[in-house]
Amino acid sequence: MAAAGPAAAQGGAPGGGPDGGPRGNGRQGGERGGLRAALAGLTTRGRSFLAAGVAAGACAYVLGQGDLLRVGLLLAVLPLICVLVLHRTRYRVAGSRLLTPVRVPAGSEARVHLRMDNVSRLPTGLLMLQDHVPYMLGPRPRFVLDRVEAGGRREVSYKVRSDLRGRFPLGPLQLRLSDPFGMCELTRSFSAYDTLTVIPRTEPLAPVRLGGEGAGYGDGLQRSVALAGDDDVIPRAYRHGDDLRRVHWRSTARYGELMVRREEQPQRSRCTVLLDTRRLAYQGAGPDSAFEWAVSGAASVLVHMLERGFSVRLLTDDGTAVPSEGGEGFAASAAPDSAEAAGLLMDALAVVDHSDGAGLSRAYDVLRGGDEGLLIAFLGDLDEEQARLLGRMRHRSGAAVAFVLDSGDWLTGGAVSGAVDARLRTLRDSGWTAVPVRPGASLAALWQQAGGPGVTAPAGGARFGTTNHPGGRS
Repeated sequence: MAAAGPAAAQGGAPGGGPDGGPRGNGRQGGERGGLRAALAGLTTRGRSFLAAGVAAGACAYVLGQGDLLRVGLLLAVLPLICVLVLHRTRYRVAGSRLLTPVRVPAGSEARVHLRMDNVSRLPTGLLMLQDHVPYMLGPRPRFVLDRVEAGGRREVSYKVRSDLRGRFPLGPLQLRLSDPFGMCELTRSFSAYDTLTVIPRTEPLAPVRLGGEGAGYGDGLQRSVALAGDDDVIPRAYRHGDDLRRVHWRSTARYGELMVRREEQPQRSRCTVLLDTRRLAYQGAGPDSAFEWAVSGAASVLVHMLERGFSVRLLTDDGTAVPSEGGEGFAASAAPDSAEAAGLLMDALAVVDHSDGAGLSRAYDVLRGGDEGLLIAFLGDLDEEQARLLGRMRHRSGAAVAFVLDSGDWLTGGAVSGAVDARLRTLRDSGWTAVPVRPGASLAALWQQAGGPGVTAPAGGARFGTTNHPGGRS
């Protein structure tokens, strides 16, 4: 949860200072500007009273009717008195906003709590509260608050919901002050605002056996160390404070000095999720489009692999990797960092959009550095050149699984085209486990299919969804 810092509003001009007086180039200029703004806040009722008073006064002057003149003066003076009283009001109000939660999956609701505190010594009049929200989150919320006593508070809340991913600003909060007769209304804005992050929907995935070389994860099964910590057999010189139980006697006899086994060096299996965001690879838009399915699928796999103890990374076709700094560019899943890592990845997927790239060469340049562990790709429309490039990517990783979407099929609901079948064969011949994605398909079912006998996969396999290390947890 995140709360906006308190911001103060007052009955005077916008941006008033701590003493309740309006800011300006000198006190007199500020008063004039504030009074001019108050006059501009006359409501339709106030303007009608003022116009009627002026008209009655003019008619009284022409006709010589003293009673009509007194009526005209009353009608004209009443809204002016309301403006002056509202302008001179010196109470101060503080407002804050609280989001629960600050990250919400698309299609789910978040609640926004608003709190108003009267921090002055005077009670307020009738207050109308309004919060600015983007139209994607629903109608603009408005509340009417009764008189707030000195030092009192009022709390209200409303719900927001979006079917689209993104980061949506909430605020600024506006407070509308009104006189008892409804002659004048002044609007004051708070400076604080918050951001609601709508992340992709995720599906829970079951542990499955994905096709690929078992030694292709992380540093390989022969070189990886258990999550619980198998000791490295390479000894080092004894240091003051080392546990004597870690003395390696064979190396001590060989080197003629006291040697101990190295401390535990836990290493984690790694997983790269490649998301194809090329604009030309997808057709259609909206929550049910092929691109949104790919984004949601990438989010589901990232969360699943983090929960299973993998260090994960999100890579897009333009070569952008998340996380991009620290370590080897992979998000660690060790508690308590797993929640932070998942939040970082979900924030990136919340705002990911189409790229203008024509190919996957930049992603290949990132992967060509060496063994990247498990590679899971969500791909749009592919041509023959991109399919061959993906084949070379396969040799830079251990196991490789591709979920291939035919965006034309998603638009028409037809069968998978022959061109897509050819690309799938090219990927499978290169060692990929390639799975076609039909419109509205469930990722959980395709995930099971990727590890089942119905999908052509290279020889060998590795169990994913459980830890692949001796002594690791399942």
